[in-house]
Amino acid sequence: MPLQEVFAHCAKAGYDALELTLNKPDRVGFTLESTERDIREAGRMAEAYGIRLRSLSTGLMLENSLSSPDAAVRERGRGVVMKQLEIASLLGMDTILTVPAYCNEEVTYAQCYERSQEELFRLIPLAEQAGVRIGIENVWNKFLLSPLEMARYIDEMGSPALGAYFDIGNVMLYGHPEQWIDILGRRIFKVHAKDFRRAAGHYHGFVPLLSGDVKWNAVASALLSIGYEDTLTAEISGYAEMPLQAVYDTARQLTAIIGGQPG
Repeated sequence: MPLQEVFAHCAKAGYDALELTLNKPDRVGFTLESTERDIREAGRMAEAYGIRLRSLSTGLMLENSLSSPDAAVRERGRGVVMKQLEIASLLGMDTILTVPAYCNEEVTYAQCYERSQEELFRLIPLAEQAGVRIGIENVWNKFLLSPLEMARYIDEMGSPALGAYFDIGNVMLYGHPEQWIDILGRRIFKVHAKDFRRAAGHYHGFVPLLSGDVKWNAVASALLSIGYEDTLTAEISGYAEMPLQAVYDTARQLTAIIGGQPG
């Protein structure tokens, strides 16, 4: 969908902010080839529709992992993060999202830890210079599987430019999001809102907000208790039929979660 239509639907649905993504070349939106003119044009469109741009995601880290045994792959991963920092800086976004590592049979947990920190240490000065923060996300990458470990990992980096991009739904298989929030505290830069039904046990367990097992009142209370006052960004899929209806339904669900009552 063209970005202008995306912004139009978001404005009509009542969203305050939208998280854009650094994509592959065949996708709409930002790519590694986006020029400053392209980037600023997207910013002007968002402003015209009253939509704030506060963070930037990407799906390019799996193929360009900072924990890869191949130095050339890790270099490409740094390039992805550097492009994100460039885009975020030009548009006044304060945070980018990255996945620091992927643990598998070829890349051990210890290697993930060591290599990803080594690469992030190289990127942090660039983030500090750009005035943009790097938020590492908890995803199903078999890495940083407890809030205590994620907190230690972040603290070891020793920079206010590195913190957590916390995904509520992603921890539901092996934890409780309100407990993660309590432990990570001020380390949390941004939050993704997803719901999940534990009984499913796989990707199809992700369901529309308020229809899964997330205890949203407890999550909201936990976020308030740590002083979180930033965006709550829904990360959802479109419906099989009338996919755009999910955009409008999610806006009302977010309003209910934030306000603590139906509306």
